[in-house]
Amino acid sequence: MTDPEFLPGVPGDLVLAALRRSPGNELASGKFSSPESSAALAANAFGWFLERPTQLPALPSVPMGAPLEVQIEAEMHFPWRGGRHPWLDAAITTATTLVGVESKRYEPFRPKKATSFTEAYGSRDWGQGMAPWNDMRLALEKGAQTYSNLDAVQLVKHAYGLKTQAAKRGLGAVLVYLHAAPAQWANGKPVSPTAIAQHEAEIASFAQSVRGADVTFVALRWADLLGQWAANPALAEHSAAVSQTFGPI
Repeated sequence: MTDPEFLPGVPGDLVLAALRRSPGNELASGKFSSPESSAALAANAFGWFLERPTQLPALPSVPMGAPLEVQIEAEMHFPWRGGRHPWLDAAITTATTLVGVESKRYEPFRPKKATSFTEAYGSRDWGQGMAPWNDMRLALEKGAQTYSNLDAVQLVKHAYGLKTQAAKRGLGAVLVYLHAAPAQWANGKPVSPTAIAQHEAEIASFAQSVRGADVTFVALRWADLLGQWAANPALAEHSAAVSQTFGPI
């Protein structure tokens, strides 16, 4: 299988190395080359900053400061051995904050597999500042809270991983949910407007539920991020390349 091509300015060797380290099997499975790949979108968009992290502006509405380091396919290891640990599409380190980026494109509008929490999550004392995330985990476990389009279980796991790694570094933590609202699938069929609206409503509800926690949750639209980059002369060409390659997102 030939290696995928990347957008101008994206260091393909570094991106490929990161993808091969991660357990998602994006390359070998062919998922990365799919026209609907969220991983390809995130890797190309943030991969451009791997060798120039200081050119990445603070993400819109994200309390973070100036980026010092950008990673893609970043593992946020839990405070225990064994099992699966969260991998985020991108991680941004500043002097004060560890920012984890979970990117979604078409995934919220596809059927999802059932997911759950192991006993390890409930056996840990995550600290009082994680109470809103703990409450969300318990509500999801008991079925008191359900979501049709938002993968809330994954987000809670990401928050715990970010909390662990940020605490080790003496940093604050922010989880960014970077999402899209594509009007069409890659084959031209329309994405359900009802599903898009439901997704947005679930994001808002989830954000309210975990508000005030140690891990700050920020929902950000891809369109708004690319709009910020397009307004920056140094990033306008890269923003245009992302938009032209991946279509309206």
